[in-house]
Amino acid sequence: MTPITEVEGRRLALSNLEKVLYPAAGFAKGEVLHYYATIADVLLPHLRDRPVSFLRYPDGPDGQVFFTKNVPPGTPEWVTTAEVPRVEGPARMVLVQDLPSLMWAANLVTEFHTPQWLIDAPGEADRLVFDLDPGSPATVVECCEVALWLRERLAADGIEAYAKTSGSKGLHLAAAIRPAPSEQATEYAKELAVEAEKAMPRLVIHRMTKSLRPGKVFVDWSQNAARKTTATPYTLRARRTPTVSAPVTWEEVEDCRSPISLTFLAADLTPRLQDYGDLLAPLLEADRAGALP
Repeated sequence: MTPITEVEGRRLALSNLEKVLYPAAGFAKGEVLHYYATIADVLLPHLRDRPVSFLRYPDGPDGQVFFTKNVPPGTPEWVTTAEVPRVEGPARMVLVQDLPSLMWAANLVTEFHTPQWLIDAPGEADRLVFDLDPGSPATVVECCEVALWLRERLAADGIEAYAKTSGSKGLHLAAAIRPAPSEQATEYAKELAVEAEKAMPRLVIHRMTKSLRPGKVFVDWSQNAARKTTATPYTLRARRTPTVSAPVTWEEVEDCRSPISLTFLAADLTPRLQDYGDLLAPLLEADRAGALP
């Protein structure tokens, strides 16, 4: 029988709690749900008012993995949804606004991905992101070198950047900006990616062409487009082990000498939160937002 749990007055059916989703770590679905319940206080503010795209992996990362933006079948009526404009026509998407909604979504076994704008202003970016993706044999170590360059370049324009691991191979940079059209944010990010390539031609590539990427860091500026999404801070990833897209300090970025030093699992996050709190909390403060040039 599927256990029924009550979360803040909402009844949830939580299924297959003993199912192992990460065989390499023996990490079960019940542990996934426990992780999200434990870090909800820091995760929810980064999800709130942003339509969520789900990358689902109900049988683990070795099973079927599929991406969905539309409201999933069977979504409870109390889960907030909203109409979102798209080129192909408006769609209805989920907003994860509270703990019951988070636990319902976590029970689907999903990565959380969100755009750089809020639901009340679609296409008006309030975040700037760079996805630093290393092409083998480059690793997150090289990403850190590029991230430090981008931090200083952004600071020169009055924009304060923060870093998190992708939860996969690379690193994400994020900054709060005063609302601006997504097209403007995308163009600015591209300009900086091109600058980075000119400054570090042996290390950086700003084009997506895979044949150009071995040994270099691809600075993906395109995720600032209104239609694009990026892995939300603190989301688990569909990898061999339960890695997390985890905020990191700039000291950790500066000191990175090995990929393992910036690899964080679900079990690592509670101690990190006790030590650092939410390192990305400044992204939520309107008075910290910088203006695009």
